[in-house]
Amino acid sequence: MTHGAGAPPTVTRRSEERSRPAGPKAARDAWPLAVLAAVFTLTQLVVIRPTLGMGWDEIVYTSQVTTHHPAAFFSAPRSRGVSLLVAPVASWSDSTVLLRIYLALLSGLGLYLALRVWRGLFPTRVLVVAGAFFASLWVTLFYGPQAMPNYWVAVGALAAVGAFLRHREDPSSTGLLWTVVAGATLMALMRPTDAVWVTIPLLVLAAVWRRPRLLAAVVGGLLAGGVPWVIEAYASYGGLSERLAEASRIQGGLGLHMAVDDQLRSLGGRALCRPCTGEMPHPVITLWWFVLPVLAVLGLVVAVRAGRALRTAVPLACAATAALPYLFTIGYAAPRFLQPAYALLAIPVADALWHLVTAPRGRWRTVLRTVAAVGLAGHLAVQLTVAVHTANRSAASRADWARTAEGLHRLGVTPPCLITGHESIPIGYYTGCSSGATAGNNENMTAEEIRRTAERVPVAEITRVGSRPNGYARSWPVHRVEDYDVRVAPAPDPQRE
Repeated sequence: MTHGAGAPPTVTRRSEERSRPAGPKAARDAWPLAVLAAVFTLTQLVVIRPTLGMGWDEIVYTSQVTTHHPAAFFSAPRSRGVSLLVAPVASWSDSTVLLRIYLALLSGLGLYLALRVWRGLFPTRVLVVAGAFFASLWVTLFYGPQAMPNYWVAVGALAAVGAFLRHREDPSSTGLLWTVVAGATLMALMRPTDAVWVTIPLLVLAAVWRRPRLLAAVVGGLLAGGVPWVIEAYASYGGLSERLAEASRIQGGLGLHMAVDDQLRSLGGRALCRPCTGEMPHPVITLWWFVLPVLAVLGLVVAVRAGRALRTAVPLACAATAALPYLFTIGYAAPRFLQPAYALLAIPVADALWHLVTAPRGRWRTVLRTVAAVGLAGHLAVQLTVAVHTANRSAASRADWARTAEGLHRLGVTPPCLITGHESIPIGYYTGCSSGATAGNNENMTAEEIRRTAERVPVAEITRVGSRPNGYARSWPVHRVEDYDVRVAPAPDPQRE
């Protein structure tokens, strides 16, 4: 149970003792979490496979630190955290397999370290179930080995909230303060706006409790991770307000939007649901989404009755603020957006599940254990099925880009070169070319700049079959490559640079 500053000293000491796992027992308690992390890592490598090609957003992040591919246009909403994350491998190797293995190992380690922070707040068995629930979600398995930010926001959120609560119970621990800083920094490096939403309850509580060190830790972490994004806003986008406005425009204009149904549609394996139309997935696929808040509320009820409401209420509050912008302020959906909320909800959900299978007596205990076992088995089957389906579909689309790149090479479009038009960023990456656009969210060149580039290096305009090309490419010879029309600029001067 947590207590305020005016609690009796003896009660406070007992609370502190419970929040500190001790020596050999702490080591024993860590083993189940380590096994869970190892299984999570191996499952990623088996289900998603390290051979999965690079996706569009991954290309943008990774190309910023590679020497073997030109950097793709970096739009206003993005942050440099993922580029820093992949730099130890991507800066010297172009092996996608090596990068996937590195990220799978790193994601397993991240989950292990984040869950360790919660020891002393909840029994190890609860943490193992919480970690297993989060790790088994198809969206977690799919994005764990990918160069994307949302999983890392989730890991940072878990670490920061857990350390925040433990420091509340043990104010003498400087290490926990630094863990809060580290978690907030990780979130802000990956997605600064997400970090702010996640930490709103922490900032409010630290201020209400008059805990300046906790407040400074949260704010310090947000600044450490977010200041580079702010500096870049002034250096490249004209200022912070301008970058935020541009980010809002790219995301369709932030405001009051009901995206709950969009998120439901995305649960069937749609990596990006924009525009989010079509039928809802089968109810079997979406059932867990409706059960999740029910179990979370039950977890809060259990915690209140056990006299430890704060330990459950805080992650619930942070999960709610993390999910709020993606459910009600954005006009499209991607399932990865809610990963921080799922990670934080996992703790009270796991606590509720343990209560359901251990608290009742007699026949009810048998019934509830049977229901829980069947439900968890069904949940795992559904999540693995969707994960495999999503991975296969993504692999097919990325293989299309690779085949298109081979076709471009046969047409003489080889590095150094420039790709414009439809899907120019991924096709450009697979071809080894720069990518350009004269309009849209990735606008980075003018038509005149493209014409001048065509005088020096091979330039190709990509359109869907039968679609109208940009004006600068209408006179270029057209070729059919895979499912695209490819217009290649006349050969540049042999004396080109």
